[in-house]
Amino acid sequence: MQTITLNLPDTLNLDANEVAMLVATRLYEQGKVSLGQAAEICGLSKRTFIELLGRYGVSVFNYPASDLASDVANA
Repeated sequence: MQTITLNLPDTLNLDANEVAMLVATRLYEQGKVSLGQAAEICGLSKRTFIELLGRYGVSVFNYPASDLASDVANA
């Protein structure tokens, strides 16, 4: 796994865990990492990560609407 160092303003009052969660949720939301990879970035289990996704406004169902429409049509 790659390590990145960020310099953040002290006024943000963010700890390393919260920054990891912010990055992981955004990467998951964009489809750049899987649910398991996002959980691993945060050092969490998949279940715990899923439970925390809602706090960051991210749905666990990371599925494009266009794919859903075609799946319904095929059902």
